[in-house]
Amino acid sequence: MPRPLLRAFAPPRELFKGAKARRFLVLAVLALGGLMYGARAASNPPGFYIDESSVAYNAHLVAETGRDEHGEAWPLFFRCFGDYKNPVYVYLLAGVFGVTGPSVAAARLTSAALGFLTALLLGVVAARVSGRRGAGLFVLTGALLTPWLFELSRVAVEVAAYPAAVALLLFFVRRASAKERWSWPDAALVAAGLALVTYTYSIGRLLGPLLALGLLLFARRRGLWPVLKSWLLYAVSLAPLLVFTYERPGTLTARFRLVSYVTPESSYGEDARRFFAHLAANLNPWRMLVTGDPNPDQIANILGTPVVLAATFGLALAGAWLVVRRERGSEWWRFVLYGLAASFVPASLTRDEFHMLRLSAVPVFLLVLTIPAVGRLLEVGRRRALAAVFVLMLAQGALFQWQFHASALSPRRLHVFDAAYPTKIFPAALGAGPRPVYIHDAPAIPGYVQAFWQATLRGVAREEFRLLTAEESAPPGSVVITTEDALKGCRPLAAEPPYTVCLTERAR
Repeated sequence: MPRPLLRAFAPPRELFKGAKARRFLVLAVLALGGLMYGARAASNPPGFYIDESSVAYNAHLVAETGRDEHGEAWPLFFRCFGDYKNPVYVYLLAGVFGVTGPSVAAARLTSAALGFLTALLLGVVAARVSGRRGAGLFVLTGALLTPWLFELSRVAVEVAAYPAAVALLLFFVRRASAKERWSWPDAALVAAGLALVTYTYSIGRLLGPLLALGLLLFARRRGLWPVLKSWLLYAVSLAPLLVFTYERPGTLTARFRLVSYVTPESSYGEDARRFFAHLAANLNPWRMLVTGDPNPDQIANILGTPVVLAATFGLALAGAWLVVRRERGSEWWRFVLYGLAASFVPASLTRDEFHMLRLSAVPVFLLVLTIPAVGRLLEVGRRRALAAVFVLMLAQGALFQWQFHASALSPRRLHVFDAAYPTKIFPAALGAGPRPVYIHDAPAIPGYVQAFWQATLRGVAREEFRLLTAEESAPPGSVVITTEDALKGCRPLAAEPPYTVCLTERAR
């Protein structure tokens, strides 16, 4: 590996220099953060959400055979439930499963490790930008305690990797911007960061190009050539995406068309009004600081809990003010402000308000904006004020952790994460006798993947299950797992909405 790449991934020395007490404090924060992110990862949230099972099942198949559930070899995007899942997290999890074997614990701990990595990267960026190891430690702690980042790291789906991808991009951009000359290796790292942002989660197909456009902010002092180098390498990374889109037109935008208010029939003026209305709703501090995501079925957020700590939000506002007042000439800080604004755009084009998954880049930029405020407090010797903010941050972070773990067995969480499937539905289907077990799904509830994933975990052959089409019926005397409200001629054996195990009537 070239030396610039080795240096880019070198250990965060900024966090570990200094007195023994400071080193011990940093190690203690890292150890406690690791324990916090890993604690009960396999059991809280309870069960395994249907999208988690889909991602994990396809990751297992890729690790074992190099093919997805539809038999496609090394797919760029994974076709699941009529949608296409992004490749970065699936292939990462496939690599993990190649070592550990498939399990809920391995999948969830992968997400937890990505959340921890996000916090570590932000701590390194803070130390390098401010030149103060104390600022790095403060931002690292704030990131570990941020509910938004923690909750995204508790589910084994693509978005769990997104904050880490954004933080890595900021790390690479900061590294390049600190140099007088922007070399080809620097441009390659920036382009790699943009590619990760683009391919890791669906919003990246818009946010990635928007952040690439923001690199023009660095052209004022360095000229256009460094930016063009990054753009050229980024364009090369987009070639597979463009080929995929050309060969399968409309597939990657199908989900957006479903969730967006932008339609061929709507006018530009109407779309603009809706965009700014949704942008205002997504910018609402009350959502960030008090109520969180309003969707009761949101897999990440605990309903009615904040996603940003009050101390972090206050420091981010102060940091933005300091940037505007003192750092307006800094290309780096202009890029951070631009990136924060761009992070609200993809979510504001959809009908949902404050969808925390589609806004998953926002907390990364907010935490980076705390750096000027923390650095200023250290610079003027306001250590008591900083200590008070730190204590407030710890207190609210501890309260959130209590709320999160106390909600583990709530009826809503048990239902959303299909907690009864491995303990009730699947055992009932296996214990009923006849094989294969037939799966008959309602069009909107593709529960088949739960059966395939549970079979994988228990070593049950895939051939023991047969997925029926909408027109097919199970033979008489067969065991069926269905997500239909009622299946005619099928006697229920066990039920936990939306799943029912039933036995079809025998022919007379």
